[in-house]
Amino acid sequence: MRIASDAPPTIRGAGLLVGLQGLTGIGFAIALLVRALGGGSTEGNNVFGEAGYFTVLGGGVVAVGVALVLGKHWARSPSVVVELLLLGVAWYAAGPSGRPGIGVPVGVLCVVVLYLLFTARSREWSLGLDDEYGGEGAGKTGQ
Repeated sequence: MRIASDAPPTIRGAGLLVGLQGLTGIGFAIALLVRALGGGSTEGNNVFGEAGYFTVLGGGVVAVGVALVLGKHWARSPSVVVELLLLGVAWYAAGPSGRPGIGVPVGVLCVVVLYLLFTARSREWSLGLDDEYGGEGAGKTGQ
């Protein structure tokens, strides 16, 4: 099935990666719930609240990813913010936490998504300049 979108391939690719990051957050929330229901949580730790928090955040990130794939211009800015925040998380995981096996791949993924969002074609699309200067929508008359 092909999705009708005026977004360039870089934006759609970034949208797919952002959506996968959101699904990972939701998967983490599910893992927290499974652990809590299995008795693996400690007393005084509100695992259900934490799982709810990650579900809401993950759902928002999935929504932004889907919006990018569908070609919604507004979704580019929130996805940049998400990537910058995740880049900080990746740095902390790779450095102070001593988990480079987690931090480095997450950091690389964030840099890839930021690159896709900041290519010249992506910037033109986000500003609506692609239609004026020969983009995919240019030259279409009444179709």
